[in-house]
Amino acid sequence: MIKSFYLTTLLVSFFFAVSTDAAGQAVTDTSKGKRLEIIVADRYNFQKIGTGDFVSLVGNVKIKQDQTYFSCDSAVLNQTASTIEAFGNIHINDADSVHTYSQYLKYLGKEKTAYLKKNVKLTDSKAVLTTDDLVYNTATKMGTYVKGGKVVDGQTVLTSTEGFYYGETRDMVFKKNVFLNDPQYKVTTDTLLYNTFTQLARFTVPTKIVSGKRVVNTSEGYYDMKNKKAVFGKRPLVDDKDYTLVADDMAYDDSTGFAEAQGSVVYRSKDTASAYTIFANNVKSNNKTGSVLATQKPSMIIKQDKDSIYIGADTLFSGKLTELEKSRKVPDITDTLYHTSIKSNTDSNSNRFFEAYFNVKIYSDSMQAVGDSMFYSFRDSVFRLFKNPIVWAQENQITGDTIYLYTENKKPKRFYVFENALAINRAEKELYNQVKGNTINGYFKNGNIDSFRAKGSAENIYYTADEQGGFIGVNRSTSDVIDVTFKDKKPYKVVFRNNLQGTLSPIKQVNPGELQVRGFKWYDGKRPKNKFDIIGKQTTVSAIK
Repeated sequence: MIKSFYLTTLLVSFFFAVSTDAAGQAVTDTSKGKRLEIIVADRYNFQKIGTGDFVSLVGNVKIKQDQTYFSCDSAVLNQTASTIEAFGNIHINDADSVHTYSQYLKYLGKEKTAYLKKNVKLTDSKAVLTTDDLVYNTATKMGTYVKGGKVVDGQTVLTSTEGFYYGETRDMVFKKNVFLNDPQYKVTTDTLLYNTFTQLARFTVPTKIVSGKRVVNTSEGYYDMKNKKAVFGKRPLVDDKDYTLVADDMAYDDSTGFAEAQGSVVYRSKDTASAYTIFANNVKSNNKTGSVLATQKPSMIIKQDKDSIYIGADTLFSGKLTELEKSRKVPDITDTLYHTSIKSNTDSNSNRFFEAYFNVKIYSDSMQAVGDSMFYSFRDSVFRLFKNPIVWAQENQITGDTIYLYTENKKPKRFYVFENALAINRAEKELYNQVKGNTINGYFKNGNIDSFRAKGSAENIYYTADEQGGFIGVNRSTSDVIDVTFKDKKPYKVVFRNNLQGTLSPIKQVNPGELQVRGFKWYDGKRPKNKFDIIGKQTTVSAIK
């Protein structure tokens, strides 16, 4: 047994030097970077078999090629072919950057390719790859397995049938039955790209990501596990506990709770009491506060069994009422005529509000409206319309400075108009019944206006008809209070209260075009005619349902 490192190296070098082939030529591989050098072994045996020169090494074997070091329990070195076959506790130290371990190794020195079997482990100090069968190239630092493997990076575990490791860039490609298990995420896919240094996971095929109650299905994108950020493309679908979301592209920052979706976005709530759908080309949300901001041609559907409500504006914003009340008060609405309070609903499903800004449009089968801005609360089911609002119901138009539109079971129940209130009913093409006051308070029945009251300097123009329905005269009056009752969707009875002044003129003696109260204007051109005036015809029928 040779125990001296110097003596071992000297003797092995001697055998290398004197070994000859059949032609008497020296058999020494002197090509740069390919020579296998024995550093040390407890014992060795030299044999020449055919045209090959073999060295058997046993005990604390150490071999070197360029910057790659091999250690094992025993090995057979084919000096002629520059190959190693090693057994037991194998360790390959590749330039101190990648370390590989196994129980069996066959190494081709000319190709710098290692074939490792049994309890194989590869590590780059960041992640650990384990498998039973690995091919590793020390020149390219590329490792490959095709019979199943596992990578552990901190608390993240990736398994797959096939895997490819690139040591220079620390990239890994996993294929077939890929599963990523992280304390915060579970990823199932068929192909996954992962970098052990940046901890970036990339998806290029259909992929399912589960995080708590949130499920993401995507075909393209990446997730930054270090910074908790994600970007998804190719129309990903998110199914969360409170909503579903689909868009052309989306991005998440789970550290802050912010998310953004772009391109034909469809956002659906799952609230049973406040079900709604938002369409837009850009939607930003905050999962921590439950807020949603929709821009770029946004629209919304408040869903119900019949007569859903469609809303459009330049900007839509939704959030939780409990969050809003931290910064401003949201009062209960009170009926000033009958002194009855609209009951607040504190159910968690109704803890939500909507705000719409600029070019607001509302459409349902029984009611339509426009305005500059709007606030709607699911708690009291009241639309608050501001700045030149207009509400239509059948042949009736209502305008004023501010309009509150109360709903019950998402159907119109009552309206209240503040300042410059004006209600117009089109009796015929050029004939308009008109009631003006400081305020108007009205009620709906079965989706139609049933009655209303105008108060404060009230004015009235009303066309009277005979039993056959022919118009016979027009009444122009003023009063402190005017009550109007409807029948068959038309004014049926008008009652004046206090300080009545007025005239009744035969229909043939008046010019209907000149009979107008102050501020009269018929805005039929602004009226939404159908739901596609709100959501646009480009929205698919399947998305609406």
